[in-house]
Amino acid sequence: MTTRILLADDHQIIRDGLASLLEKQPDMEVIHQASDGLQAVSVSHDLNPDVVVMDLTMPGMNGIEATRLITNEVLGVKVLCLSVHGDTRFISAVLDAGASGYLLKDCAFEELVTAIRTVLANKIYLSPGIAGTLVDDYKARRPESVPSPHSNLTEREREIVQLLAEGQSTKEIAERLCLSVKTVGTHREHLMAKLNVHNLAGLTKYAIREGLTSVEA
Repeated sequence: MTTRILLADDHQIIRDGLASLLEKQPDMEVIHQASDGLQAVSVSHDLNPDVVVMDLTMPGMNGIEATRLITNEVLGVKVLCLSVHGDTRFISAVLDAGASGYLLKDCAFEELVTAIRTVLANKIYLSPGIAGTLVDDYKARRPESVPSPHSNLTEREREIVQLLAEGQSTKEIAERLCLSVKTVGTHREHLMAKLNVHNLAGLTKYAIREGLTSVEA
């Protein structure tokens, strides 16, 4: 049986390279390529792939939010994250969002094939070293640790903070999300209060720190 794969990455050269290699596998087929999270979600609904190989930092909608929507809304799809980020914040966030595996982009192609087969078998796959990183992070935590404000944001608030950090105006965000300008402004005020930041620069730094955007500081 052929495994139907969707590639989601904002760099075409990476998508094309992965597609070329995966197509050489006798039991794998790349059915579509998406350049951002929004496309990945839409195509997942339309084509119902077996596996989505998902980048994390993409414009418009990042891989974490796209993973959350796909795993919640599309039955049976496995999401395998492929990222340059080895930080525990990214790893934990995408696993919490429903991903079945996490690979670093410096892995060998053979590892990607192994990871795809692993998640199809309803198992979790983590690149070597990532499991140890997660264990070390868990051991370092203390009961009195304060949870990240990110865990208190709604899905809509995460969308808005990413778009604000990427330079979109209140009007542009309102049009994109089919909301009124007043509603977006209210969300922005609530976000600042929740995150204890007082300007757009603070929101942008937060979004970068939490992996909600690929915008560079």
